[in-house]
Amino acid sequence: MSQITLTFPDGNSRSYDRGVTPAEVAGSISKSLSKKAISAQVDGAHWDLQWPIEADAAIAINTMQDADPALELIRHDLAHVMARAVQDIWPGTKVTIGPVTEHGWFYDFDREAPFTPEDLGTIEARMKEIINAREPVRTEIWERDRARAFYEKSGEGYKVELVDRIPEGAPIRMYWHGDWQDLCRGPHLQNTGQLPADSFKLMGVSGAYWFGDTSRPMLQRISGVAFRNRDDLKAYLTFLEEAAKRDHRKLGREMDLFHLQPEAPGQVFWHPNGWTIYTALQDYMRRAQRRGGYVEVNTPQVVDRKLWEASGHWEKYQEHMFIVEVDEEHAREKAVNALKPMNCPCHVEIFKVGLKSYRDLPLRMAEFGSCARYEPSGALHGIMRVRGFTQDDAHIFATEEQIASECKKFIDFLSAVYKDLGFEEFRVLFSDRPDTRAGSDAVWDKAESALLDATRAAGVEPEMNPGEGAFYGPKLEFSLTDAIGRVWQCGTFQVDFVLPERLDASYVGADGEKHRPVMLHRACLGSFERFIGILIEEHSGRLPFWIAPRQVVVAAITSEADDYVQEVVAALKKAGVRAEADVRNEKINYKVREHSVGKVPVILAVGHREVEERTVTVRRLGEKQTSVLPLDEALAAFALDATPPDLR
Repeated sequence: MSQITLTFPDGNSRSYDRGVTPAEVAGSISKSLSKKAISAQVDGAHWDLQWPIEADAAIAINTMQDADPALELIRHDLAHVMARAVQDIWPGTKVTIGPVTEHGWFYDFDREAPFTPEDLGTIEARMKEIINAREPVRTEIWERDRARAFYEKSGEGYKVELVDRIPEGAPIRMYWHGDWQDLCRGPHLQNTGQLPADSFKLMGVSGAYWFGDTSRPMLQRISGVAFRNRDDLKAYLTFLEEAAKRDHRKLGREMDLFHLQPEAPGQVFWHPNGWTIYTALQDYMRRAQRRGGYVEVNTPQVVDRKLWEASGHWEKYQEHMFIVEVDEEHAREKAVNALKPMNCPCHVEIFKVGLKSYRDLPLRMAEFGSCARYEPSGALHGIMRVRGFTQDDAHIFATEEQIASECKKFIDFLSAVYKDLGFEEFRVLFSDRPDTRAGSDAVWDKAESALLDATRAAGVEPEMNPGEGAFYGPKLEFSLTDAIGRVWQCGTFQVDFVLPERLDASYVGADGEKHRPVMLHRACLGSFERFIGILIEEHSGRLPFWIAPRQVVVAAITSEADDYVQEVVAALKKAGVRAEADVRNEKINYKVREHSVGKVPVILAVGHREVEERTVTVRRLGEKQTSVLPLDEALAAFALDATPPDLR
C-alpha cells in the first residue's frame, strides 16, 4: 500500500498508509489522545475520525477542548440522539432533517399527534439513557439506489427525497448511532457516551413546512440547546431569562407603545407613548444631520417599475418588493408600480434635476424615508423585523477624491450619535462583493479598494465579512453590542459606482467635462422601528429620561392635594417635561406599582406636607429610597434631564 505524509500543527510530519483514518493517527500518537479524540481537521476541513485520508495533508486531532468543532459535534450528535429517542418512544414517527443552529439544533418530525411540553421531558430522559449506553457510532458510504431502496423499505419518504437531492458525485453517507440509522454528511463523535448528558435542554415545539414550502406538509420541529459543560448551559439559560424580561414586545404592551395585528402584518400601529419616542428620536437625528451638512428631502412612496428596472432593483430585488398594478384611464395595459423598498433611485432623480458642478459636491441628501419590503411571515419579529419601516437614510454624492474624507466624517458622525444614545463602542465589518451583483469586476475592485482605504484612513481596521456587500457596492456595517451581549447591525456606509452610471447622473468637473459622481449610501440607526426595539431591550424599558414617553407622573396621596398636583404638572410642562397627573382615588402604593410597570422614570408623590412646604417627594424608577425637593429645584433638575443630549 502506498504511503502518504501527514503534517501536524507543530510542523512535524509522519508517513502513514494511504487510507489511514484520523482515529488510527490519534492511536499512533498516544492512548490518551485516542480516547479524547472527537474529530480532526484535515487540510482545514472538519473530518470524522472514521473517514480515510487518501493524500498528503495537514492534520490536527480535535478534543473537547477545541470549542468550535466540539460544539458542532455535540449539537449534531444530539440532533440524531433526539430523533432516535422520539422514534423509540413513538414508533412510526417519520424523520426529516436535523441541522445544527447557533446555540443548538432542531429536528423536524412528521407525526400525526402533536408533541406536548410534557413530552419534552420524556424525550430528554430517553436521550440521557442513550448517551449513558455509550453505543458506538459508525458510518458507511452507499450507492444511491441502495440508499433509496433502504428508505423506501422503512417507509421514510422524506429521506428518499433527501437522497434524490444529493448532487451526483457527492458521497451518500449513512450513519448508525447504536442500531439507529440516519442519512448525514457528518462528521460525528466516536460513541454516544462522548456527549455531555448534563449540558443540553430541549426548548420547545413549533411548526415548520417541509423545506419552507407552504404547499408541502406541516412538520413538528423540536429544538434544543447544548454546550460543552453544565455551567455554559446554565449561563445561556440565564441569558434567555434576561432576554425574555427585556423583550420589546412584552415591554411594548406594558408601556402602551405599539401593537401589531394580522390585518397589517409586519407593520406597526404606534400608540401615543410609542410615537413620542419615535418623534423624539427623529427630531434628534434631524438636528444631527443639519449640523452635519445634510439637506433633507422627501420622495414618493409609489414609483413606476421603469425606474426600478433602470436602477437594477427590479432584476435583483423584485421578490422583496410590493407590486402595485393600476388601471390608468385610457391606458391599453395596467401601469405597474412598486412601493419603494429603499430611497436610493429617487435621490438620484433629485440630484439629476438642474446642472451640478464639482463645487456642489459633496452633496449630502437625507430622507426619513418610509419603505416597504416583503419579509416572509415567519421572519417577522415585533418591530425588529417588519415590512413597513422608516430609515434614517442619506446619500452623499461625491467625487472619488472625497470618498476618504466623507467616510471619516460619517464614522465621526455615527460615533457621536451612538454615544449620545448610550452606546460607547461598536464593531465595524467590511462586506465585499456578493455572488449576485451589478457592475464589472473592475468597478468592484475600485469601489472595494476605495472604501477599505478610506476606512483605514479614518483610523478603523474593520473585520472582514466576505460576500455580504450590497448588489451595487461594498459596504461597512456598524454593529452595537447591548447590555446582555447581543450584537445588532445598525449603521451602514456603502460606496456605489454603479447606480449613478445606470441612472445617468453627472456633474461638471473643473475641466468643464461631465463626470459621474460616486454615490455613498449611509444610515446611522438603520430603521427607526428596529432601533427603538433595540433601545427598549437595551434599557429593559427604562429609557433615558430625555426620550422616555412619560417622563414624570405627579401622584396625589390625598384628594386635598389635587390642585397642587395640577399646578406641579403645569409647571413641569412649561419647563419642557412630559408630565401627567394621577389624582385617582387609589392608594399611593398602588399608583407607584402601576407606573413602575409602565417604566415611568420619575414619580412625584404629593400630600399634605408637600402642599404646605411647596415640595415634592421624588421616587426614581428602580430606587427604593425617596427624596424631598423644593418645587423650584425639582423643576430645574427635570428640565435639564428632559433636554436631549445634543442640546445641553
